[in-house]
Amino acid sequence: MSHDPFFQVVLTVSLVMAAIVFPILFFIAAPYGRYSRRGWGPQLPNWLGWLSMESISAIVMLAMFLMGDAPRTITRLIFLMMWEAHYVHRAFIYPFWLRDKWKPMPALVTLMGAVFNLCNAYLNGRYLFDFSNSRYTVAWLTMPRFVVGALLFLTGFVINRHADNVLHGLRAEGELDYKIPRRGLYRYISCPNYFGEILEWSGWAIATWSLTGLAFAIWTFANLAPRARAHHKWYHQNFKEYPPERKALLPGLW
Repeated sequence: MSHDPFFQVVLTVSLVMAAIVFPILFFIAAPYGRYSRRGWGPQLPNWLGWLSMESISAIVMLAMFLMGDAPRTITRLIFLMMWEAHYVHRAFIYPFWLRDKWKPMPALVTLMGAVFNLCNAYLNGRYLFDFSNSRYTVAWLTMPRFVVGALLFLTGFVINRHADNVLHGLRAEGELDYKIPRRGLYRYISCPNYFGEILEWSGWAIATWSLTGLAFAIWTFANLAPRARAHHKWYHQNFKEYPPERKALLPGLW
């Protein structure tokens, strides 16, 4: 890990903030989507909010790759492709695919998301493409940590995409009412999209075997686990017929 003071400060602050935000989000749901409410300042269309904050991750990581001093091995290229596979979709496809793309999202939420994505992409990109030196050679691709991590990432990616497709298919064009999803992992948990994303970045942490990857995995769980719990509670409050056997995030557990 680097001895660069700025890098160390950003990493430390990121970990501390994850520990602070995690319990808070169990009591205050971020005000977008089904929890959208007044009192959070100026609003943006949903699609513009997602595009603005998620595109930063895709752009910054690519810039770090192009400007980095570490050798451009096939391993580093694969890491870049893994990252961009998620964020190119999340930034440039997902926002325009939403059924409620014109629903308002607080600009403050977009700003907070953009700041996180800037710091997170900087940390992961700077380590991978500047500070890891000769670590990520071709031989890294045959190590168990990479194989396990990449498989976990791919599994999470597929689960996340499929869950989004299920939600998208619940509504016709122009429909905004929420419905109970019943296909795929929705038979067992309320939020397989979040479960998939947590698997993705846990796999990333294992595949890169880095503190920056671990910090991202921790942040992903700290952000999405409370929201999954809120979604689970919301479904039970709004649908009397909601399946009682479903868990919030972890099949059969929680």
